[in-house]
Amino acid sequence: MTKTMKKSAAEKTMDLNEFFGPQPNVVSLQAENRWDAIDELVDSLVASHKIKPEHKEEIWTSLRKRELSMSTGIGFGVGLPHASTELVSELTAAVGRSPKGIEFNAMDGKPVNLVMLFLVPQGQFPKYLNTLANLAKLLQDEDFRAGLARHFE
Repeated sequence: MTKTMKKSAAEKTMDLNEFFGPQPNVVSLQAENRWDAIDELVDSLVASHKIKPEHKEEIWTSLRKRELSMSTGIGFGVGLPHASTELVSELTAAVGRSPKGIEFNAMDGKPVNLVMLFLVPQGQFPKYLNTLANLAKLLQDEDFRAGLARHFE
């Protein structure tokens, strides 16, 4: 599995293992909308013991609040839901794929096929904001998206 994706134009790299580990568990999303997709990914975090079951509702509420302020469907078939919470002590991430696509209220109006969810420890969001911004920029490059799709097969 590719550890690093390159953006051909600027030769920038991003180590995806930093977020998802060397062998990411990719959730096969059944959702038809962003809320159900987020719910499935939060469930996967509970199942993998990355978050406590009793924290699920509060975390979901934080993600919903962020998503209502502005959709994290950034276009190009990608959604990046994220929230800051005191219920995690380190960056926590989950990834899901949907071959049929999910209505995510994306900027380009197209369905989302790849959803990468991030939970950031409260007070550390500025530290990760640059990383999320860089990921969003890299996702604009077709070669990077193709490499990302292969990474999460």
